[in-house]
Amino acid sequence: MKPKGEFDYMKIVTLKISGIPYGKNKVQGDVKAPKRWSSAIIEQTRHSCKVREICILDVTFFLPENKFPKDLPYGSDLDNLLKRFLDALNETIFSEIKGKDSCVVELKAKKVLVNSNEKAGALLRVFSANAKYNFVPEELKH
Repeated sequence: MKPKGEFDYMKIVTLKISGIPYGKNKVQGDVKAPKRWSSAIIEQTRHSCKVREICILDVTFFLPENKFPKDLPYGSDLDNLLKRFLDALNETIFSEIKGKDSCVVELKAKKVLVNSNEKAGALLRVFSANAKYNFVPEELKH
């Protein structure tokens, strides 16, 4: 029986990353913007704790109005936003775990419209998933 107040999984880290989120590379307009977003993620998570076990991610992207054009009234695709985001995290918080972002076993993502570029960015919460999934890495099994 768990002690009172103990959770099934514990939070490892919460990070607010500032910048304008981008998914795919751009072929027109500000073509350097997606790389600037990747660089912002890396720079702002570089000194965060490293993930060393399977985990659950909860990501909220805060998108400015220009990310909701007439041809995309619901905003940028989450799958594209997540791909760039996770690739950048592979260089920081996932840099010391075998398989990098493959350690993510559960993912929650959403996008929210914000009224200015200054409020744009992402909120990342990472939770340990070992207790929830009762996972034992192969190298620890005997």
